[in-house]
Formats: sequence, C-alpha cells, structure tokens
Amino acid sequence: MKFKSQQIAYYFFATSLLLLVLQLVYGLIMATAHLGYDVLHEIIPFNVARATHNNLLVVWLLSGFMGAAYYIIPEEVDMELVSLPLAVVQYVALVVVGVVAIIGFHLNWWEGRKFLEIPRALDYLVVIDVLLFLGLIGLTLLRAKKRTTTSLILFFGLFAAALLYLPGMIDTTNQTNDSFWRWWVVHLWVEGVWELILGAMLAFLLIKLTGVDREILEKWLYIIIGLTFLSGVLGTGHHYYWIGTPQYWLFVGGFFSALEPLAFLGMTFYAYYVYSNRVIEHPNKIALTWTLGCAAMAFFGAGFLGMVHTLPGINIYTHGTFVTAMHGHMAFWGAYAMIVFAMITYTLPIITNSKAVYSHKLSKYAFWAANTGMIGMVLCFGVIGILQVYLERMLDLDFFVVRDELKFYFGCLIFFASFFITGILSFVFVFIKSGLPKVAKFS
Repeated sequence: MKFKSQQIAYYFFATSLLLLVLQLVYGLIMATAHLGYDVLHEIIPFNVARATHNNLLVVWLLSGFMGAAYYIIPEEVDMELVSLPLAVVQYVALVVVGVVAIIGFHLNWWEGRKFLEIPRALDYLVVIDVLLFLGLIGLTLLRAKKRTTTSLILFFGLFAAALLYLPGMIDTTNQTNDSFWRWWVVHLWVEGVWELILGAMLAFLLIKLTGVDREILEKWLYIIIGLTFLSGVLGTGHHYYWIGTPQYWLFVGGFFSALEPLAFLGMTFYAYYVYSNRVIEHPNKIALTWTLGCAAMAFFGAGFLGMVHTLPGINIYTHGTFVTAMHGHMAFWGAYAMIVFAMITYTLPIITNSKAVYSHKLSKYAFWAANTGMIGMVLCFGVIGILQVYLERMLDLDFFVVRDELKFYFGCLIFFASFFITGILSFVFVFIKSGLPKVAKFS
C-alpha cells in the first residue's frame, strides 16, 4: 500500500458488504411475502422491509464510493489524505446515521418517500457527514502538486451527488412538486452524476489492470461526461409523464431517454477495446473480470433495459410494475454494485498484503454465481412484470388474484436470488479470509 491513509478504504468496503448482506435479507422477506408467506408481517411489515431494502442499497453503494475515493485520490495525486483521524470520524458518523435510520424505519420514523425515507433530522446529519468527506478529499486535491483527470472527475461526481441531495430536502405538501424534486435526487444520481463516479473508477481500474496509457483512457472520460449530461439530465423527464407535469415532458423524456444507453454503450466498447490493447498481464485476473463485467452489465441493465420501458407509449402500462424492478435490479447491479466489487477486489490484496483474492476458488465462483443469479432474477422480474401488466392493467383483475397467478414465478425468483446470495456470501468469505489492513507495499 502506497499511503497509510488508504487503509481507511477497507473499513468502508467492509461496511458496504455488511449492509449488502442485510439488504438481501430484507429482499428475501419481500419475495416470500409476494409468494404469499408474509409470516413476519407483525414484526416487519412489507412497507418497512421495502424501505429498508431500498435505502440499504443507497447507503452501501455510497459507502463503497467513499471507500474507493479514499483509496483513489491519494494514489492519483501522490500524497497522503490530509487527515486520517477525521476520515475515521466521518466513517463512524456514516455508520451511526445508517443504523439510526434503519431502526427508525422499524419504529415508523420516516418521511415515506421512496429512496428518501430517512427523516429530516437525519438528512441534516447526512449533509454534515458528506461535507466532511468532500472537505477531506477536496483539500487533499487542493494541496497536491499534481492532479489527474480521473481524480478530478471522481471528486466532482461526488460533489455533484452531494449537491443534488439538497432538492430532496425541499419541504412541500404538493404531491406533484414533491415528486418533481425527489426525482432530481434519485434520477440525477443514478442516471447522471453517479455515472461520473462510475467512469472515474472504471478508468482508474483499467489504467492499473491493463497498463494502457492514461491520456488515452482519460480522453474517453470526457466523452462519457458529455453523453451523460446530454441524455441523463433531460432524461429525468421520463419520471414526469404521469405525475401532473406539463405534457411536453412526454417528448423530452422519451427522446432523451432513448439517448441514455449511448453513454453505457460507449463505456462497454471502450473498456473491451482497452483490454484488447493491454500492455501488461496483471496477476489480479478476478479484479479485471469484475471490471469488464461491470462495463457489459451496465449497458444491458442501465442502458438497454432502461430504454425499452421508458418510451411513453410503453411506460403508460409498465410504470410501477415489476418491469421497473427488472430494470432497476440489473441497472444498480451492473453499473454500480459491480464497480464497487471490482474496486474491492483490486484493492484488497494491496491493503491486506494477502493473495487470497488471487488464489481462492471462491473468488471466481462469487463472480459467476452472483451474475448468473442476478440474470435469472431479472428474467423472473421481466416475466412477472409483463404478466402483471396484462392481468392487472388489461384484464383489470384484482391484485390478490394476480398475486396467486404469479406465485410460481416468485418461487423461481427466490431460487435465483438464493443462487445470487451464495455468490455474495462467497465474496464476503474471501474478503474476511484476506485479513485486516497491513501498512506494506504489495504488487
């Protein structure tokens, strides 16, 4: 490990994996409830399980992004983080806020807004925590004698994500206004500035794992930024179709949503082009596998599956159904979860001075089981969603009648989810097997 302060990334990654496992538990609770066995309803009602499942996703991904930034920024600018003790304080504060929020959901302490359920008091604590995080990496960049395009794009992606959290705190009692501002947070995170974070992390990993010239890779980043902001910002309109906003959003949202896959398509082609022109054979093959897998799955989930149901003529039927869950699961997994896994897999041998990631058979199993399980889950969500549209919105059948008709497919969903979970648990096992951070150089 080049700098001692990079070890803080390990604890953010460990927290990410712990929260991911917890998220999967709540996902299984929801899936069994859809199957008709909501045996935990008195303890964990479905709405609590759903809110916890969704918000754990956001928190564990943010924890992963923060860990990646704490590793990448010192490496890129060639200096220690300005304050490791403050980074520890920021980490502890993040964990405390997350734990309090989860407990609050179970006590009905929340706002009830999807993905933004945490109560207003905790919103302010989140802002303070993120400002401390941005201050630490921003000051490190400011004091450094050199800065790279990768480090700057990563910082501004994280800064923009923090800035776009604020519209979600606008207080309004009007449902349309509330939905309008909420999508500024949710959409412009996952289909906007998070793509900058993804691009920077992907560029960093490709530079390290392929040895391709930095200038070539960083020129590609500018193209990704352009495509992201051209399509992603106005693509927010596909969330405005049916909430009471003006009709012109049907055209704006539909047109620019159709352009959104271009950024992911370019990312996929370029990642594989760089790999085919690699100048080194890095020993960490599994990290390269996660990196290239991320590029491919991001296009399929966030790009292709997103586009096929966001055109107004289709979305009027699929909005709010399991077709959305089909897109959402593959998009979050491919674009953001897999890049965090790639970052963990690359950095773990360096931070812990252990070759467990290279050598353990479970490392490969984790990749293939998780991705096979996710693809199976997504196919099940797709079948369930299409049948749901037909039975509920065309035949006008009752919700509980439809649920009984879909039980078999929810059973298939749980089967694939279980397979996915074995992959995640295998990854966690290898992470634990690698041991704790050791301040030593490792190549």
